[in-house]
Amino acid sequence: MAQQQQGMDSALFERRLRPVYDNLEVGNNRKALQESEKLLRKHPNLLCARALKGLSLLRLGRYEESHSCLQVVAEEKPVDDSTLQVLSFCYREMEQLDKIVDLYQHAVKQNPGNEELLAHLFVSHVRVEDYKAQQAVALQLYKAQPKNAYYFWSVISVVFQGIRGPESAIPEKRKLYLALAQRMVDKHIKEGKLETEQEAFLYLHILKLQNKYQEAWEFLTGELCAKLYPGAPVSMKFELLKELGNWKELNELLKQLLEADRDRWDYYKEYLSSCFELLKKTSSEEGTENNMLTTCHDFLLHIIQSSERKTRGPYLARLELHQRMRAIQLPAQELIGDFDQLIIEYFLLFGDKSCCTHDIALFLPSISMEQRQALASKLLFESGISSTSLPQNKEHMQKHICALQISRMCGVHIELSVDHLLALYTALKLHYEHGYSSFGKQLLSTEMGPSDPYALLAANVMYDISLREQKSDQLFEALCLLQYVLRNSTSNFHVKLLSLKIYHMFGCMLGAQEMYDYLDIKQIQLDSMGYVHCNLLPLSGRFSGVRNCYDSTLKFFTNSYKERLEYIALTYRFCTFSKMEEFMNFKERLTNSLLYVACSVEAQLCDLVSCYGNVQQNLTSYVAMSIEPADDRIAWNELSDNRDLEAIIRWDPLHLVDAKADRKESYDQEIEVLQLRSLLLRLFASFIDLYHAPPSAKLAMSNAKTNASAPADDTATLELLRESWTGLHQRLRLMNYKPLSQRFLVNLLPTRLHLLLELPYERFFDDLAQLVLDLYAGASQLALQCKRVSENVASVMEICVQTITESNEWNGVDGLWKRRAHQQKVAACLEILSLYAFLLSVLNDKLQTSTKTKTKKKPSGDNKSQDTPHPISEKERSQMLQELMRQLKHKLEACDAALRTWKAPTLPRDLSSFMADMSLKPEVEATLIGDVSATFKESHELMVTELRNLLKDKIRIVGK
Repeated sequence: MAQQQQGMDSALFERRLRPVYDNLEVGNNRKALQESEKLLRKHPNLLCARALKGLSLLRLGRYEESHSCLQVVAEEKPVDDSTLQVLSFCYREMEQLDKIVDLYQHAVKQNPGNEELLAHLFVSHVRVEDYKAQQAVALQLYKAQPKNAYYFWSVISVVFQGIRGPESAIPEKRKLYLALAQRMVDKHIKEGKLETEQEAFLYLHILKLQNKYQEAWEFLTGELCAKLYPGAPVSMKFELLKELGNWKELNELLKQLLEADRDRWDYYKEYLSSCFELLKKTSSEEGTENNMLTTCHDFLLHIIQSSERKTRGPYLARLELHQRMRAIQLPAQELIGDFDQLIIEYFLLFGDKSCCTHDIALFLPSISMEQRQALASKLLFESGISSTSLPQNKEHMQKHICALQISRMCGVHIELSVDHLLALYTALKLHYEHGYSSFGKQLLSTEMGPSDPYALLAANVMYDISLREQKSDQLFEALCLLQYVLRNSTSNFHVKLLSLKIYHMFGCMLGAQEMYDYLDIKQIQLDSMGYVHCNLLPLSGRFSGVRNCYDSTLKFFTNSYKERLEYIALTYRFCTFSKMEEFMNFKERLTNSLLYVACSVEAQLCDLVSCYGNVQQNLTSYVAMSIEPADDRIAWNELSDNRDLEAIIRWDPLHLVDAKADRKESYDQEIEVLQLRSLLLRLFASFIDLYHAPPSAKLAMSNAKTNASAPADDTATLELLRESWTGLHQRLRLMNYKPLSQRFLVNLLPTRLHLLLELPYERFFDDLAQLVLDLYAGASQLALQCKRVSENVASVMEICVQTITESNEWNGVDGLWKRRAHQQKVAACLEILSLYAFLLSVLNDKLQTSTKTKTKKKPSGDNKSQDTPHPISEKERSQMLQELMRQLKHKLEACDAALRTWKAPTLPRDLSSFMADMSLKPEVEATLIGDVSATFKESHELMVTELRNLLKDKIRIVGK
């Protein structure tokens, strides 16, 4: 067939296939299917048309038809480029990359010397990261067409076998592969065949991977590299000179670079490091200390004095020199001057820039608390703003903002009384209003208001008061202020992030979702920034509502995975070796992103909880999830923390913030939460699979029973997972994790770990596992186990009702402060009961079907001893199960009755009191506070409606 097709007029068929291509390109898949079928009626042997039909079916979601259609084409072992391209495109969409390799292997066998086919085969190996196969195909290509690109494809394949392949963990193998790669390039250099800068880069990289820094330096500074790679980055020289310990040459090189580019802070840091390394070498010689550091200081002064415009770099370098000298007990004050004066000088020069705060913050940890607070007072004085004066221009205002931010970082605010903090809040609010009316109008929509930082500081101050008083009113007022700022400065993402955080603290899902949508997070930000919202969605009480958010996040990861593979393939095609590892590391970080894995697990649990169809529809949805209980697909040791925790700006006291420790603590707890949720998903799936095994499992079981003398143990996976479930809970209790610190507003909210351990998840699903096993075997203690599970259901229902009652009682005191905790408890209880309802409906369906279809047959018990207990009959099991469903229905109805009584959160004070305190523009106050309070009420009503609908579905399912 394929040979017949080759003999056809290719131009004619290309013209006839064009309508199919065009329709697929514009997304008109149904029309593309019609066109391909029309063409196949005339030319049934046209493989490309059949492949395009398969692609059309795939795009229409008709997966089984598409699979059979593509299978027929693949079995023909096509060799024409158009058919191969369409097939490989289909397999890429289906993420069956190994099939593309098989396709091109067959094609190459039929046409061994074809450069195009070999190149496609090489790229197909790249996608599946088979470096050994890559090397073989690249050498085959080089023999067929001796091009440098193909030769270096084989070289980089050898390198990757050494640093990324399955044998890379063995030091001897790594050494062997890298030595081989070096010899391959050395041979090319001797023959004078090195041609491009990327080939020179690869050779340097191979030498560095082997720690051959001297050889790398000689090559980098040699004639050949100068000719091929004149644009070699200076950082390469830095790196090599540091590794070789050639500090003198590095020092001279950096001086030249700084003369040319005087504001490179990264160069200044390297320069200072080289000075101190030279100091260590010559410290035995008398007087060299002063000479070396005096030379360094003189050089910095020369840069400062000879610069035509003021640049931050040399001033920061002088402060860094002062700090480093003090760290090793050298007389910094004698050489450079008073540290406070240097900071004040820097403040006077650059205090009108928003970066000044964080520049000065770099050096605050090196001085004592007393010095810090004294310095903060001096900076406030130098800003020229007092309680009776206002900024005269934007620059003046920015200096005042900078001084206030430094004051907070020095710990001045935490020592103030509540009255003083309230006075500070009022002053900050008035400064914001003055700044907005004087300098913040007529800005572009993309600009942030120059006085916005006053409001951000005010929100932090109000949180401090709320935390001290354990009340929500001050923080609610701060939220209203932030919403006011957002109306004036629509693009200020700092305000949006803080508002999002406060909404989540108060359990207002609707407000949080609005802020998250307003942030308009896209592409890679969904991974680095998604944690601010996605981590807080589970157990928020909006099971179906949160699914859209998960979908948009997961869509980015799945789509970009295919794109990332193509980026790596393109780096080979264009021989950009310098970017290969960068793309590979990027792909691995995204593939193993904690957020991606967590969202995948939570989305599946969410689907199981909110299944609302009949039993068969729910089971179809469950099978589509492709959960494999026996297979833990998460690569726990490779999970990557890609969160950008610095996105939310903070000015909290430096001595009370340990960013690294906080990050590790939160990450560790998120991993533990993921372990609990992933294991819950797999354990629950094992319950279902025991009674309704998916098609693949049924096939495996039938094979096992055919090949093995004894039948496979159906319950082994469930029992193993049950042991893991109880073992994990025991370990977590021994770990004794502490809730994340809530000392400051920008700190991460507590993880769900403590809630999951506090609620009866462990006991409930452990007993449920035993119930499933007893039902399966018809064990004699089944009635006892049913009673135990019923008691668990009653206790979960009581927790739910109790929590709602407690929430209503809190409403009379402070409706918001404990709101999030109450919502999470109620949602968790309903999650447990919903999963239980889903399981009971599945078990009941199976037992009912089994009872109806079972043939009446007397058990032959003559050979068995009279003492062996008989399994409980399926009819009795069915009756027990129906009793469990009846009991569950009553408990669900009790939960529904409690939900009906759940009151919307009331504000801690009435609106008029808030308006008096806000003291903003009268025309703004009423609508602003009214809108925010309405958001809380609407959010509560939506949540209660959704939870009640969920319960109605479950009552319907178990009531049949």
